[in-house]
Amino acid sequence: MPLDRGRTGPDNGAMRRGLLAVLACAAAVAFPAAGALGSAGSKPLAQRLARALAVPHVPVAGSAAVAVDLTTGSAVFERHAGLALAPASNEKLAVTYAALAALGPDYQIETDVLGQGELVGTTWRGPLVLQGHGDPTLSHLDLRVLARQVRTAGIRKVAGSVLGDESYFDSRRTAPGWKPSFYINESAPLSALTVDRTWFHDHHSRVPAAAAAALFKDALRAQGVAVTGRATRGTAGTDTQQLADVLSPPLAQIARFMDRESDNFTAELLLKQLGAVNGAVGTTAGGAAAVRTELTEAGIPVAGVRIVDGSGLSPLDRLTARAIVGMLRAAWEDPTIKVPFVSALAVAGRSGTLKDRMRGPPARGVVLGKTGTTSLASALSGFVRQRYVFSVLQNGNPVSSFWARRAQDRFATVLATQ
Repeated sequence: MPLDRGRTGPDNGAMRRGLLAVLACAAAVAFPAAGALGSAGSKPLAQRLARALAVPHVPVAGSAAVAVDLTTGSAVFERHAGLALAPASNEKLAVTYAALAALGPDYQIETDVLGQGELVGTTWRGPLVLQGHGDPTLSHLDLRVLARQVRTAGIRKVAGSVLGDESYFDSRRTAPGWKPSFYINESAPLSALTVDRTWFHDHHSRVPAAAAAALFKDALRAQGVAVTGRATRGTAGTDTQQLADVLSPPLAQIARFMDRESDNFTAELLLKQLGAVNGAVGTTAGGAAAVRTELTEAGIPVAGVRIVDGSGLSPLDRLTARAIVGMLRAAWEDPTIKVPFVSALAVAGRSGTLKDRMRGPPARGVVLGKTGTTSLASALSGFVRQRYVFSVLQNGNPVSSFWARRAQDRFATVLATQ
């Protein structure tokens, strides 16, 4: 029935405008405007990355981020790239790069049994020395292997002590700047000779070398080798005979565990290992100097970089987003260390410290990274597909780890959509 234009009733013009509005809404649902397509295809990549970082409780002035296109080498995003910030566990990336570059992925750490004295019949007259060289993986199972080798050498009795020699490193159990609560809670006591990460009789031993000697004495007895002397800390003399040895897994495997699980103890021992490779006693300061040397020789920008420990627990550490991206790119471009370096990183939604982050597409399985979290710092750096390398560092006093991680995950996810 046609509308009666001459009588009072519905406003025909209003109805037409309403109908057009409904049609417009329907069209908008079916064919969204360019600006409504989700920031992905319409806005510049740098703008989307900046928006991803915009979260509350994370000061912009204390944050930095860099993303570089690996195919062109050009930066697609930079914010405060040269700002020196506390890196938290992103510090381990520097240790990983330096260790793989200086020692090689196949490098193994040796633990020896040395005899001081002589073998008379089946009795070793003199002490046996368990000498460590900083293997963070040394376990009671390795001690069984060593004890078995001692027995195979014809020894059935040791007329002397069992000494634990940790002199390859200094005796400092922590690193500079650590809070007292970090000792044992965040890292087992540091030593060149640790067994089961210093776990001894249901606690972490504060005298790792002596504990290792006691465990080795038990292992000898279990293999049928009697020991008359006590087990204690000591140092091997110059006149010794090697009786047994075991090797750690290759460095590539050690680095994979360290980075994926963000293990502080392993990072600190590897740093001291770097300080000992030239014949010096392994110290944290010596290792830090070695890391800086490796970074410099690789052309990685070290302005603003301060290496104080290996784990990133120290609030004295400083890295820049530019330096971290430089490390990642240097590793990516080095055919010798590329595979072990990249394989050491956690995988979004699948492994390590990223197992419960970015669990859905497009980031799941394609973002590889190293996380970092302390009360003062939060970080995520790594690779996206085989296209981008990135680093996000955020500091605060304290920094909100929840919001910082949200910004990091959104930043990586934007790169994963490309």
